[in-house]
Amino acid sequence: MNRQNRRTFLQTSAAATLATPFSAAAATKGLPLSDALRVDHLHAAQSAPIVAANEGKKPLRLGLIIGIGKDPDAAMAKVRNLGLPTSQVFVDEFETVLAGMLRQALEKHQIEATSLVVGGPGKEVWDFYQGPLTIGLVPRETRAARIAHIKKASDFAKQCGIQAVQTHCGFIPENPNDPVYQETVAALHEVASYCRNNGQNFRYETGQETPITLVRAIQDVGLDNQGVNFDLANLILYGKANPVDAIELLGPYVQGIHAKDGMWPTNPRELGKEVPIGKGKVDFPRIIERLKQLNYRGAVTIEREISGPQQLADVREAMLYLEKLIG
Repeated sequence: MNRQNRRTFLQTSAAATLATPFSAAAATKGLPLSDALRVDHLHAAQSAPIVAANEGKKPLRLGLIIGIGKDPDAAMAKVRNLGLPTSQVFVDEFETVLAGMLRQALEKHQIEATSLVVGGPGKEVWDFYQGPLTIGLVPRETRAARIAHIKKASDFAKQCGIQAVQTHCGFIPENPNDPVYQETVAALHEVASYCRNNGQNFRYETGQETPITLVRAIQDVGLDNQGVNFDLANLILYGKANPVDAIELLGPYVQGIHAKDGMWPTNPRELGKEVPIGKGKVDFPRIIERLKQLNYRGAVTIEREISGPQQLADVREAMLYLEKLIG
């Protein structure tokens, strides 16, 4: 979707009302994550990574992605009023005073911030033509500014005690011989390394690339603090994969979930349409069952990319639907 619309959706959501930096898969094999998966990717796919922030907490606990704007307290109050224990927090600006306000709001409302979500700066167009030219760390023209922006986000997250930073990295080229692919991997290594030094995981949000391309990039970056925010609908909206199939490849990396639904694209210029959870092509019963089999113990974060009263109504319906599946 249009970046301005996404920002408006997140900020309107707010106004309307911790993870380990090392992979368990690598630790158990005594190898870096990339080497561990190369040695035995079939066995690795049988269990999701363990993250310290999940210890002692209910697995598959629900949450909401929300923008804090200038009022973190209002945003966290909305999450708490919905009865949700977790949130992915979208932040545009990184002033120290705002970090203090967010930390206080999280403590006051007893919300677990499972990640800090960051995008931009600059124009981002969520379609098949302008998207590859404007989204994430792939475009050369905005790459340096976005590397700097993610580093600021990492420092902000550290001030708030949030131990994961996630973003859309862009349309990572399918061809590993493409010079832009190699440049993107170098940029990803730079930001993931910075997050690692801040004691954080760096998470890729799925969508713009095929699952195998994402795994290739993670392995080529080669750091042990990388993870995936598995956006179920994005894989469909971008026409890249069925999430039921994709989880078999991405399972070892999944550290976050976006519970979102959508339809396959039919216009070659535009993404598929996002719809309320349970109304689209995501097979939530099979996904939830597979997550249980993989011993996924993280959050399931609801995302509904509209604003206003209907957004709140759809979130409540999604909660009821997901709670029945999770049990």
